[in-house]
Amino acid sequence: MDWIRGHTIGHGSSAAVSVAKSRFSDEVFAVKSVELSKSQLLQKEQKILSELSSPYIVTYKGCDVTKEKEKLMFNLMMEYMPDGTLSDEIRKQGGRMNEPLIGYYTKQILQGLEYLHSRSIAHCDMKGQNILVGKTGAKIADFGCANWRDNGTVPIGGTPMFMAPEVASGEEQGCPADIWGLGCTIIEMATGGSPWTNVTNPASLLYRIAFSGQSPEIPKFLSLQAKDFLNKCLRRDSKERWTAKQLLKHPFLEAIQDFVTDSPTSILDQDIWNSVEESETTILQTVSSPLQRLEKPVKEIVQ
Repeated sequence: MDWIRGHTIGHGSSAAVSVAKSRFSDEVFAVKSVELSKSQLLQKEQKILSELSSPYIVTYKGCDVTKEKEKLMFNLMMEYMPDGTLSDEIRKQGGRMNEPLIGYYTKQILQGLEYLHSRSIAHCDMKGQNILVGKTGAKIADFGCANWRDNGTVPIGGTPMFMAPEVASGEEQGCPADIWGLGCTIIEMATGGSPWTNVTNPASLLYRIAFSGQSPEIPKFLSLQAKDFLNKCLRRDSKERWTAKQLLKHPFLEAIQDFVTDSPTSILDQDIWNSVEESETTILQTVSSPLQRLEKPVKEIVQ
């Protein structure tokens, strides 16, 4: 595919993401790029994404290698979701979402997780920044930490703030950890904040998650059904957590009515079609603040 790179619009767990457009049509898509020599994780993500097909998973469109500013770049092409991430949508809603909207997005995320888990794939980094929003609602994206569960022992990774207890303690990371991450994401939607409060650094957070016996506080203003739903997601024992299939039948989601979200601003009205030279992909840089570190994915935890 011959294409033109636009502005960088975000960062995934392993690479930078740009908007792109085909040279021969009006097709617009997203391109996730990293230097070829550093592309092992992105190539793993490409392999996983290329085998998925679900309305609740961002659509795979192909991959290639390009030379940009004397560097070879590995590029993963995906559908473009015009409204950004779920975290962006939370901010657009004034910092928190109402309960019907929370249920609407939760149901779509769960449908995506049920699809993944039925194929023995664990996403391993569930959070608002890895859910993309468009005209049809929410879709799961960023499979940089994902793993097939039948691949034997795999490195434990993800984002500390959203890690399940068994992940934080370095024991295991399977599909139940995605359900814990979903519970944390629901708290993010409801409050606009992090699932864990009064945290000073990643090490103390991981210790608190792994060994304190605590779970994130469920917002008191939610309905009884929503609280019960969250309780099923945030059980510390992974064996007691409900599965995605079970949660889809929970009364909290049965009452959710589908509705049409606001139409996104046309991307053709945005100034994104500068040359590749002007909008060169930048590799994910090291973050410095404690909160950023807690929200940044890590590829492996060493005990």
